[in-house]
Amino acid sequence: MAKVKTSFFCQNCGTQYSKWQGQCNACKEWNTIVEEIIQKEEKSSWKPSSTESRKAPKPLRIKDIDSTQEIRLNTTDGELNRVLGGGLVPGSLTLLGGEPGIGKSTLLLQISLQLPFKTLYVSGEESQKQIKMRAERITPNGDNCFILTETKTQNIFKQIQEIEPEIVIIDSIQTLHTDYIESSAGSISQIRECTAELIKFAKETNVPVLLIGHITKDGTIAGPKILEHMVDTVLQFEGDRNHVYRILRALKNRFGSTAEIGIYEMQGSGLREVSNPSEILISHKDEELSGTAIASTLEGMRPLMIEIQALVSTAVYGTPQRSTTGYNAKRLNMILAVLEKRAGFRLGAKDVFLNVTGGISVDDPAIDLAVVAAILSSNEDIPVGKNFCFAGEIGLAGEIRPVNRVEQRILEAEKLGFSTIFVSKYNKISLKDTLIQVKLVAKIEDVVGELFG
Repeated sequence: MAKVKTSFFCQNCGTQYSKWQGQCNACKEWNTIVEEIIQKEEKSSWKPSSTESRKAPKPLRIKDIDSTQEIRLNTTDGELNRVLGGGLVPGSLTLLGGEPGIGKSTLLLQISLQLPFKTLYVSGEESQKQIKMRAERITPNGDNCFILTETKTQNIFKQIQEIEPEIVIIDSIQTLHTDYIESSAGSISQIRECTAELIKFAKETNVPVLLIGHITKDGTIAGPKILEHMVDTVLQFEGDRNHVYRILRALKNRFGSTAEIGIYEMQGSGLREVSNPSEILISHKDEELSGTAIASTLEGMRPLMIEIQALVSTAVYGTPQRSTTGYNAKRLNMILAVLEKRAGFRLGAKDVFLNVTGGISVDDPAIDLAVVAAILSSNEDIPVGKNFCFAGEIGLAGEIRPVNRVEQRILEAEKLGFSTIFVSKYNKISLKDTLIQVKLVAKIEDVVGELFG
């Protein structure tokens, strides 16, 4: 009988040690190092006959390497395709993480039911009957989708060889275990080894694999950090369980941009793609109210129109409150200081509350001008015209600084029916024959004069 070997792993960062110690040298956490059984033996979990006799790779000159773009598989989901950079790359490994109940399994099951080619959905968390009930609610037709409830990787690969799917979905990586590691499912070594087997399978067969990953209470994907390094793409599914909207972000993408987002609406029949996000980010009001302004922002290549709400009131207590939702609090303090120093507005003794509607967070400095308009509108109790929108960054001297891709923002505002957009005087705009009026402003005083006379 082979001798059982053990090693010590940090449950927080995955660092391996030869003996136990109190503090991890890598992440500086205390009491996170535990002993796990490992097996040092030759393993052959995936052995396709066609790849055993392949030639060893040789180094090539960089100019001799074929640079033609990889053919991508269309997932039939426009939002997921956008986030992935155009679709699934054959042989890639994609990891999807998110809060419990946010809709990770629903999203991938919905995609697997809609795909026109053979898909294997492997679940280690639900029975086939449970998945069938959910599938009937989403899409009654799913002729190309095969459901397997299994957690042992060797059995999964055996079924893959029989079915020969074109896409494999694993729900979830934390439930899998392999015979070559003695520790329990979900441990550091099991997650690492199962992922390594799936990577070997994906690269040798050119079949894309999508993994669902659990997250910890800190919001990071459970398991070793090396898991995120091993896969090609890491997607984060975000949203508040009390709201129906979900945002899909790419935290890492070897085949595309990490700046793109996809937006979904959770419904009883599954997740609906939101192709026009401005419909959910701008509230519909019967009358004009003070303290609201529309900003034109960008998320990746996608222009969005979002609503900024501000409330300025007299401070009841000695120290005025500064509260923000979806916006950087330090940037709000800077803008208030600019309004006080450069524009002469006395806001030092007033409470200021700021909210970006729709439950999203925005880092684009181009929404600064809309923030100023909303704050001054609430302070003066004069509503901003509902057909006005803004795209400009505020400088410390009170000037309106230019923003990037301003023409794309203008065209999006025109498409949504806005009549006027305020942008920096220093932006170079070459658009002609537009129906929207472009107001060029250089300082905060120019904006105040246009809005409030």
